[in-house]
Amino acid sequence: MSKLSPWFMLALMLGINAAQAQTPAAAQSTATPEVKAAAAADVASPEAIVQAVYSVISGPKGQVRDWPRFRSLMAPGAILAVTGTPKSGALRTRVLSVEEFIGGSSKALQEEAFYEHGVMGTAWRYAHIATVASPYESRRAPGEAPFQRGINTFQLSTDGTRWWIVSIAWEAETPAFPLPAKEDALLKAK
Repeated sequence: MSKLSPWFMLALMLGINAAQAQTPAAAQSTATPEVKAAAAADVASPEAIVQAVYSVISGPKGQVRDWPRFRSLMAPGAILAVTGTPKSGALRTRVLSVEEFIGGSSKALQEEAFYEHGVMGTAWRYAHIATVASPYESRRAPGEAPFQRGINTFQLSTDGTRWWIVSIAWEAETPAFPLPAKEDALLKAK
């Protein structure tokens, strides 16, 4: 069985299609999600905003994640995209809105302990944009062996006062696609 990204596994646990998993009433809900102002420390740099994402999604079983904080990191219209091979065996990319991701992963993240640690890998910046490749490891408890590794890529932009996440795309390590040596070394050096 190939290993899948923890984010992809969360989507799988909830039926992989978070939007389809919603009831018609939930899909038509006009409730405005809670958004709070971003903490200055969370959005001060590409490194800070990437680590803020890991902080939000990580936690013990039973802990409700701070989704208002997560939303505060995202640019309007931001997307999350996972590429992997589900049980069907067909490689695919699933693109989610921020609200689809939250709706599709909230229950799973609360029902199971999940700790994702990422390091800063390759970062590329030009003017007001940045791309960060962040190798990650996922665990069920701090200090235990990871059950998954892979690479998250973050597309970021700044308005001159703070950084925003435009998109996050990720793919899990598999036997066919092991982490490159440089990213493997970064995780081992953490």
